[in-house]
Amino acid sequence: MAEELIIATSADKKERYATLIPQIESLVEGEPDTVANLSNIAAALKQTMSFFWVGFYIVKNDQLVLGPFQGPIACTRINFGKGVCGASWKEKKTILVPNVDEFPGHIACSSASKSEIVLPAFRNGEVALVLDVDSDVLNDFDETDRESLEKVMRIIEKLL
Repeated sequence: MAEELIIATSADKKERYATLIPQIESLVEGEPDTVANLSNIAAALKQTMSFFWVGFYIVKNDQLVLGPFQGPIACTRINFGKGVCGASWKEKKTILVPNVDEFPGHIACSSASKSEIVLPAFRNGEVALVLDVDSDVLNDFDETDRESLEKVMRIIEKLL
């Protein structure tokens, strides 16, 4: 297990992801505990990418329940189809929101959040959890984030 991340602070976003993803794979290798792995992944993403908030919501019965995260306190439960996280769960796809104030039904856990990306992870063809990443900057996420974070979600799916 890696005990520290090695990321060049001067690297651009694409380079930081390219360096981070193999380190995430190493970080979770051989660790069977899902909560421990999700906790370290959230910390690695926040530390490397300087996100405002990064965390997981886990499908439990008919709701998304807050899991491991890094950042300010967050909403504890989200209903199916509600907000960006619930919409990602319902639609079974990544949702990138340049301006959360323009997303119908956005759940404002923090008024500082300006843009968001939510990605699902699947187990047996169903959404098992979502990764929610918020920025305090408008239009902060792009295709580099989508592609790279989807790679992280494939790593997580192997753990589920």
